[in-house]
Amino acid sequence: MRQLHNQDQNPPSLPGSIKANLPSHHHLTVTFSATMLASGLLLVALLSCLTLMVLMSVWRQRKLWGRLPPGPTPLPFIGNYLQLDTERICDSLMKIGKRYGPVFTVHLGPRRVVVLCGYDAVKEALLDQAEEFSGRGEQATFNWIFKGYGVAFSNGERAKQLRRFSITTLRDFGVGKRGIEERIQEEAGFLIEAFRSTCGNFIDPTFFLSQAVSNVISSIVFGNRFDYEDKEFLSLLRMMLGNFQFTATSTGQLYEMFYSVMKHLPGPQQQAFKELQGLEDFIAKKVEQNQRTLDPNSPRNFIDSFLIRMQQEQTNPNTEFYLKNLVITTLNLFIAGTETISTTLRYGFLLLMKHPDIEAKVHEEIDRVIGKNRQPKFEDRAKMPYTEAVIHEIQRFGDVIPMSLARRVTKDTKFRGFLIPKGTEVFPMLGSVLRDPKFFSNPHDFNPQHFLDEKGQFKKSDAFVPFSIGKRYCFGEGLARMELFLFLTTIMQNFCFRYPQSPQDIDVSPKHVGFASIPRNYTMSLQPR
Repeated sequence: MRQLHNQDQNPPSLPGSIKANLPSHHHLTVTFSATMLASGLLLVALLSCLTLMVLMSVWRQRKLWGRLPPGPTPLPFIGNYLQLDTERICDSLMKIGKRYGPVFTVHLGPRRVVVLCGYDAVKEALLDQAEEFSGRGEQATFNWIFKGYGVAFSNGERAKQLRRFSITTLRDFGVGKRGIEERIQEEAGFLIEAFRSTCGNFIDPTFFLSQAVSNVISSIVFGNRFDYEDKEFLSLLRMMLGNFQFTATSTGQLYEMFYSVMKHLPGPQQQAFKELQGLEDFIAKKVEQNQRTLDPNSPRNFIDSFLIRMQQEQTNPNTEFYLKNLVITTLNLFIAGTETISTTLRYGFLLLMKHPDIEAKVHEEIDRVIGKNRQPKFEDRAKMPYTEAVIHEIQRFGDVIPMSLARRVTKDTKFRGFLIPKGTEVFPMLGSVLRDPKFFSNPHDFNPQHFLDEKGQFKKSDAFVPFSIGKRYCFGEGLARMELFLFLTTIMQNFCFRYPQSPQDIDVSPKHVGFASIPRNYTMSLQPR
């Protein structure tokens, strides 16, 4: 027993070789302490680096404060993201403007942008210093495929040459002339028949309007219209609408700030890229078809005219007339000539159903000036001040592109006592001009009186800038005005609008506001008059 007890008290010792290989308690303690010390030093080093980055960012910002317009201090990489609501980006920027004034600097992630609010600031920049503010800034979603090519998002000599060519060629194919008016009237007739086929049932008007408007620009760039039942055409319109809507969503605004990272990540942006690629592929296919059947002496459409110019400039090493610019310019025209006008009309229908008294006055003016036995003509506009005021108010209230396409200063620019460095992006907030209380007495109300004088005659307003102003204004403005008038009056000549619920239940606030303002989805019934 004593022997067993002694064995319990004194277990056999380990062999020397094993014992030598086991760490001692003291050694374990030292190793653990060293690891903790190293981790602590690494954490301190990381915190020091972050602090240094913040201090450097603040220092750089303060260094520029005497030159750049004021604004909230940005954090590294995320900029002023914490002060911005990506669901309501325009409201966020206007809120910052109330603190810092009508000209301020904001950082959308790593992007530094000077923001202009209100008529005076926008006019001083885009008109009074038009050349300095004539550069084009980023639109990250579209730039994924445009990459600085084409007429809309290019800069420098490329932008000047393509813009000059596009304006001239559109004019050659009837824009601003009787020829395009007849084309719009013809398309309006197809649209009326399509609406009649709905037999007064409740429908979503989105694709009806997109098809009609898109067919006008298609007749110019492709030389033909598409049938409303054409599945490829409907697919194109869905891709266009999907992309346009993405730019207005919260994710779309996040992508604008952090596109360098988000373009590599899964998410809705990947679908937007897929849709843009589909649109580019369609245009490229159209260009190939035109190349095979081109007659240099008889251009049939915009694509033909560009191809002929390419042949003429084959020996020019600095030419901007090559295939990539042709495809992207055509895509620019196709998108711009479809989405903004169809979205404006869709917003207009909703506003008129919300205000049946205004709809009734438009009907009365149409009946009195045009009657029911002939199609509206653009010249009727001069005798229809109320309808003209309503169309202007739809555009003002709808505010389809509230931040405009971003600009960029082409050189170091002195503006209102500040110095804006060359290459800095600029957001002219067109929505803030369209809602400037100095010009519109009740800017947040839908009221055609904003464009009528005391005698009921139409009055212009300098603050009516839905097509922007300055050297990069929308050169499709004349075509858009004609389309809005002819489509709206032709539709209202033939139909009354009905909403499923009562007018007071209609929500006319936008569904999304980002690069674009998107009205809420709705259904309506078009009742024959």
